[in-house]
Amino acid sequence: MLRAALLLLAMAWLGAAASAQPGEGTLRVGSKRFTESYILAELLAQTAAPHTASPPVVRQGLGNTAIVYEALRSGAIDLYAEYTGTIALEILKGSPADTREAMNAALAPMGLGVAIPLGFNDGYALAVRAADAERLGLRTLSDLAKHPELKLGLSNEFLGRADGWKGLAARYGFTQAPTGLDHGLAYEAVAAKQIDAIDIYTTDAKIEHLGLRVLEDDRKYFPRYDAVVLYRLDLPTRLPQAWAALKTLEGRIDEHAMIAMNARAELQSVPFDTIARDFLAGAGQGAKPQETRRGFTAKLFGPDLWQLARQHLVLVAVSVGVAILIGVPLAILVFPHVRLRALVLGFASLLQTVPSLALLAVLISMLGAIGALPALIALTLYSLLPIMRNTVTGLAEVPNGLRLAGTALGMTPPQSLRLVLLPLALPTLLAGVRTATAIAIGTATIAAFIGAGGFGERIVTGLALNDRELLLAGALPAAALALLSEGIFELVEMLMRRRRRAPPPSLPP
Repeated sequence: MLRAALLLLAMAWLGAAASAQPGEGTLRVGSKRFTESYILAELLAQTAAPHTASPPVVRQGLGNTAIVYEALRSGAIDLYAEYTGTIALEILKGSPADTREAMNAALAPMGLGVAIPLGFNDGYALAVRAADAERLGLRTLSDLAKHPELKLGLSNEFLGRADGWKGLAARYGFTQAPTGLDHGLAYEAVAAKQIDAIDIYTTDAKIEHLGLRVLEDDRKYFPRYDAVVLYRLDLPTRLPQAWAALKTLEGRIDEHAMIAMNARAELQSVPFDTIARDFLAGAGQGAKPQETRRGFTAKLFGPDLWQLARQHLVLVAVSVGVAILIGVPLAILVFPHVRLRALVLGFASLLQTVPSLALLAVLISMLGAIGALPALIALTLYSLLPIMRNTVTGLAEVPNGLRLAGTALGMTPPQSLRLVLLPLALPTLLAGVRTATAIAIGTATIAAFIGAGGFGERIVTGLALNDRELLLAGALPAAALALLSEGIFELVEMLMRRRRRAPPPSLPP
């Protein structure tokens, strides 16, 4: 049984790996988890598409710099839009790299390069409400540092970046303890006066829309963040025609064009691929007032609904199925050995405490892949604890008299396990599978951070756009799936109860 479980596990993970890795002639484009990065990924993909044998694969919303960079370094993607300041301070860890040539020299040993400056600078800055800026005389970051009573809400990535909060606080003498927020949610928080200052990207569309004042970096802390393409060095030789097409984007996007494209996504809910298509066709230079926002029903029942549902179901079914095939035999094996049982369950409990995004990042680094493979492994590991614990609990609850009865009837230990222990432990074991399924359905939404699909794609995009309707359009189908699974398990348990209450068949005369 254990051998079959391991075989199925290998087949499932290999199948996921094969589906996650496109063919050699396919261009794989990645993006981070904010509006501009989504749009630039579509621009890169659509520019190259006429010059590739198969449509480019776009891995949207892969999380922060660490995850998308690891995906590039491992070969899971071929390129993505990055910024020079981030490359110098986050990827090269502050190595001297003031020019593109210096960056390329430092990146070459990693098999990476920088090319195609897109034409705009999207820098970090801090912003406050314009009314507060007027009332308190806030014009520069030095002015802000003189008001420790003001509450700062900063994106989690900015808090941890080498070019982020720690260095900024040291340069200006900030004494506030900022609150960590998602970048998209920070705009809503500052507008609602829950916080007073946020970090922004200078091409964000909501700066003007919400009437925010961008504070001058008077001590010149932030470097320039010129948008460029960070790519694998084998790409120009592997896909020369696509690379030549991508080079035509050099210098084509200025700050005004980028702000306008961001505005169409964030203020009018125009899909990213449509924005990119319009820009490349010469029709995307400004926001289009005549465009109407998609309603909630259109977002909920969009054309991607069934594809996302299928991806979510596969992630949950395969991971829970493999966890059953591994966890149940392993629990049976360690059940008679008290110390070994405690050790194995303790290890499974420890896995449960590892944050999902951290585990996914580690798996990407270990496997050199993004997408379904690391997601399935993570979901399987998270499903093991409830299945193993309930299996052990169910076996322990079998009355000692029934165990002895099996022995008295001359049953061998395997026969006693199959005919007595497991049938009696089955209701408790099934409750563990039920819990594991509920956990997997919820946790599978995180898989979208590494390009594994599922309803989390809508949730991740909704967070980036601060679009509550899109968030709900991802959360409600996931909740419906959880309710459906609960109904199925409830039905199975009801049938099991009826079967146990049914009278035994009468013996023939």
